[in-house]
Amino acid sequence: MLPDSGVPPGRHPIRLLVVLGLINFINFADRLVIVPLFPRLGDEFSLTDAQLGALQTVLQVVLALATVPFALLADRANRRRIIAVGVTVWSGATFLSGLATSYIALLAARALVGVGEAAYSPAAQSMISGEFPRQLRGRALSVFAAGMLVGGAAGQTLGSMLGETGWWRWAFASIGIPGLFLALAVLKQDDPPRGPKTEVVPISHLLRVPAFLALIGSGVLVTFATVSFITWGPDYMVRYKDFSLRQAGLLLGSLGLVALVGGALVGGAVADLLQRRMAYGRVISVALGFLCAVPLLLWGLAADSREGILVAFSLAGFFMSWYHGPTTAIIHDMMPPRAYASSVGVYMFVTQLAGAFGPSLVGNVSDIFDLQLGLQFAVGVMAAGALCFLLVIFFIRRHGLHHPALSSYRQATDP
Repeated sequence: MLPDSGVPPGRHPIRLLVVLGLINFINFADRLVIVPLFPRLGDEFSLTDAQLGALQTVLQVVLALATVPFALLADRANRRRIIAVGVTVWSGATFLSGLATSYIALLAARALVGVGEAAYSPAAQSMISGEFPRQLRGRALSVFAAGMLVGGAAGQTLGSMLGETGWWRWAFASIGIPGLFLALAVLKQDDPPRGPKTEVVPISHLLRVPAFLALIGSGVLVTFATVSFITWGPDYMVRYKDFSLRQAGLLLGSLGLVALVGGALVGGAVADLLQRRMAYGRVISVALGFLCAVPLLLWGLAADSREGILVAFSLAGFFMSWYHGPTTAIIHDMMPPRAYASSVGVYMFVTQLAGAFGPSLVGNVSDIFDLQLGLQFAVGVMAAGALCFLLVIFFIRRHGLHHPALSSYRQATDP
C-alpha cells in the first residue's frame, strides 16, 4: 500500500501495527522498569543521585549514537531483520541487568539496551508510514506510541511492586524474556514497498531542510525536559510528598497510563484533523500540547496535597503525549519514502543525545540544591521547546511541506 493511498488500511497493516506496538510496549517497559528501583539501587550499590541519573543517560547516549547507522541501514535493507536483531539484543541486555553485581556491570547492561533499541524505532516507524494512508498517518503512529506509553507505565508499576521486596532483580527478567518471542513474530511480517534503492537520500540533503532542522531543535529541548520528569518524577513524590515507593509507582503509573494513552490517541486525531486544514496542522497540535503541559507541571511541583500533584502530573502527561505520533508524521510528511528511517534516525540521534543529559543535570542540581529546583528548570526548558515549534511553522509556510532540496528524490506517488 502506497503512503498516499486513500484506501482504508486492511488486515495486514493493522496486524503489523499490533506486532510493532507490542514490541514498543516491551521497548519502554525495558527502559523504565529501572526508574522506581532507584532508591533500591542507591542502597544496594551506594550510589549518588548523579550516578543514578547516569544509568538513564548512558542508555540515551548509546541509543542516540547507534540510531543513525541502524536508520541508514533500514532505508537500504530488510527492516524486519533489523528489528528482530535489535529486540533480541535489548531483551537479553535487560535480563543481564538483573544479574548485575556492581554499578559498572549495571551501567554496561543499560548501555547494551540502548544499542538494541537503536535498531528498532526508525525502522518500525518507517514500516508503519509505508503501510498506512497519509491521512491516517498521525493516528497510526499515535497507536504505535500508545504501546510505548503503556509499556513505560507497566515497567514502572512492576519496578515499584518488586522494588520494595528482595525480588527486585526479577523485574528485569520478567520484561526481558517476552521480547525474545516478539523478535520471532516480527519476522513473519511483510516489509512494505518504498521505491528503488537508488532514491535513498543522503543525510547532507536532509540537513538542507530548514523546517526539519527547526523540528530537531525543538525536539532537543522537549526531550531534555520529558526524560528528566520520567526519570525523577516518582523519586520527587517519595521525597517531597510523602509517598511510599510503591504508592508513587502504582498511583502515578495507573493514572499516568490512562492520561498518556488517552493523550496519544487524542493528539493523533487532533493532529490529523488540523493537517487536513493546513500544511503545518500537526506542528500546531504538538506545540499546543506542550504549552498546556507547562503550567500543569508547575502546579504539580507546588501542590501541597497528594491529590493535587497526581491530578496535575496526570493532566500534564495527557498533553505531553500529543507529541509522539504526530512528530514522526511531520517528519515523514516532509520526506520521501526512502528517507523515512534515515530522517527519524537523524532526529533521534540529535534529540536523544542532547536530551539524554537531562536526568544527570537534574541529578546534579538535586545534589547541590534540591530536586524541586532541578525539575522547575526542566519545565522552563520544555516551555522553550514548545515555542521553538513556531520556527517549524515559519519554514513550512515559507518553503512548503516538501522542500526543493528533496524534489529529485520524490516519486510521483509520494504525498
